[in-house]
Amino acid sequence: MEGTVGVDGGLVRGLESDGVWAFLGVPYARAPVGGLRWRPPAPPEPWRGVRDAFAPGPLAPQAVAAPGSLLPGDPQHQSEDCLHLSVWTPALDDARRPVMVWIHGGGYTSGSAGNVLYRGALLARRRDVVVVSVNYRLGALGFLAHPALETDDHEGFANWGLLDQIAALRWVRDHVARFGGDPGNVTVFGESAGAMSILSMLAMPAARGLFRRVIIESGPPYVHTPERAEVAARALARALGLASLDRPSLEKLPPAALVDAVSAVQRATLRPGELPLPFLPVVDGKTMPVAPFEAARDDAASVEVLIGTNRDEIAFFQMSDPAMATLDEDGLLRRIAHSAPASRPGDIVAAYRAVRRRRGEPVTPRDVWIAVASDLVFRWPSLRLAAARRSSGGRVFVYLFTWESPVLGGAFGACHALEIPFVFGTVRDPAVAAIAGSGLRAVELSEEIQAAWTAFARAGDPSNPRTGPWPTWEPARRPTMMLGPTVGVQDAPRDEELATWEALFPLDE
Repeated sequence: MEGTVGVDGGLVRGLESDGVWAFLGVPYARAPVGGLRWRPPAPPEPWRGVRDAFAPGPLAPQAVAAPGSLLPGDPQHQSEDCLHLSVWTPALDDARRPVMVWIHGGGYTSGSAGNVLYRGALLARRRDVVVVSVNYRLGALGFLAHPALETDDHEGFANWGLLDQIAALRWVRDHVARFGGDPGNVTVFGESAGAMSILSMLAMPAARGLFRRVIIESGPPYVHTPERAEVAARALARALGLASLDRPSLEKLPPAALVDAVSAVQRATLRPGELPLPFLPVVDGKTMPVAPFEAARDDAASVEVLIGTNRDEIAFFQMSDPAMATLDEDGLLRRIAHSAPASRPGDIVAAYRAVRRRRGEPVTPRDVWIAVASDLVFRWPSLRLAAARRSSGGRVFVYLFTWESPVLGGAFGACHALEIPFVFGTVRDPAVAAIAGSGLRAVELSEEIQAAWTAFARAGDPSNPRTGPWPTWEPARRPTMMLGPTVGVQDAPRDEELATWEALFPLDE
């Protein structure tokens, strides 16, 4: 069955299937091409007649995905005309359902709102919510920051991809009631760079009032200073063969040249223990006046937060780090010294090994590195953000995801991004289940996570009959919902080894 809804730009036609309406690939902004590159998104160009919204929009320009990394049905066509979103809703009525807006990850250089893993139909149908998934500019087109990009009519020279996300949230505010959603009850959720984007938006005045709640999945609050962003911009210029960066020259470059240059900068700057993120949101003093940590302590207190990480985050990145397979003791110490220069690597290794032995967990250099780096890069910064939120009086809930992937005999453990199919219910897809795990318990865990996420979106509290009560987090007790083979609240789980990081980076600083 088909249905038509009026939006900015014209009429869009969606399809109903199995009790869910889908409107895919709806433009929320004009194609950011030519003179619109590195400028805030403009309203969508009007179209004539009725536009079919039957397929996701194109991917933002990015490196071609590695063989085997796409699922059947994932979009592959790329275009700068990428500022589209998709909506899934149980009904086109005035029921005012909670709205959940998904921001995809991919290191700010890859990914798409249209990936099969993120399709919102199951979540919308099973939990009676409206799900929106957003594309935004990536790589240099979305996150290049340099004073040469500042124009007379716009105060700012950075964060173009974040401004896209804010434009999409404005579209949701203005239109979602026509899709059965409540514009006054919007939760933004995302993973990795998507979650980091959300934390950055908490620090951006333009985003205020556009959402009530956020769900941060494996998204430490990392941003660049203008000085660090300029270093990345100069590296990009070298990769492009440019003597300097200027807007006219950049606007003439084909997207493929910018994509290749970003990949070259990534390869040149990647170091063990670091995420491949040469381009990040920037505290430019204008679009983002302060860093996310500072914003978390300030007037963002009214925004409720659910935040968590996966136990073995860094195991995911071994695919791009072949040296992990042969990591020895000296290599382990060098990695820790590089990642935490102020630390004593030998003491850190000894502390982690002692705790892991008591738990009966493996203590090879590879296993210790995954545990150390997962805590240092992801978990501890997320807990520090939680503490900052609590210091402002905000409500915050914390989880730790411990379900293990069956891939390669469990070598990836509870790795980065593994929770995503459980959130969307796509763990039921056979192709996804081969990576995420299958069986009754996998389906139950997905339903428990969906129940918690949507309970939080509905009323600001993830407690629900499936997982039970979920207390707000506070630094003394640190109650954490464990999401894995078993589900339940534990106080300060796996926190013995975190004392290492607390000594270097206290919760309250």
